[in-house]
Amino acid sequence: MSETVQGPRLEAVDLECIRDDRTLFSGLHFGISAGEALVLEGQNGSGKTTLLRILCGIRLAEAGRVLWNGKDIHRLGPEYHEHLAYLGHKNGNKLDLTPLENLRMAQGLGKPRAGADLERVLDEVDLYGFEDVPTRNLSAGQQRRLAIARLLATESTLWILDEPFTSLDRQGIEKMQGLFNRHLAQGGMAAMTTHHRMDFGAAPVVRIDLSERAQA
Repeated sequence: MSETVQGPRLEAVDLECIRDDRTLFSGLHFGISAGEALVLEGQNGSGKTTLLRILCGIRLAEAGRVLWNGKDIHRLGPEYHEHLAYLGHKNGNKLDLTPLENLRMAQGLGKPRAGADLERVLDEVDLYGFEDVPTRNLSAGQQRRLAIARLLATESTLWILDEPFTSLDRQGIEKMQGLFNRHLAQGGMAAMTTHHRMDFGAAPVVRIDLSERAQA
């Protein structure tokens, strides 16, 4: 039974995942609270993306539970999903829309961040001046930054990120890392996979290497 905690908390309790008759992980426990990050490490095929999808509620684990503030996420349903934003391998941008239209659509589907100026949000990801350009005409790195901008335009406590720095150059990675750290400093939470070593500053980080948990 999870203990009562103050503020938002994400917990995994005794999670098990099996794929193609192979146990990727079992008996997995962890928890993060406001201002903390979870970083999943491991070789390709070790279950990093699968675990993120379990945390999102997109996939069911073979055993165990994911809890949000002590309650099972599948019982909470939409009440849980309104607190999270997911960025997977695909950007999820609408290519026929402009960056500004993409952000407006993201706000329409989710909860707009209070006081968010969308042009300023685009400026924060170095897309100012591209607000009216069809998204399909943006470079791969620009499209990834637009996907990150959707996180900034909406109100979500928990960011679940699968390789968020894909297609970004070193300068872009440093800029986006600063935005993630600001999210944590403001009481947000993040669960992510990344091949890039991140400096989270003073933020507490839980690191899990899934390669060490794989079973034949």
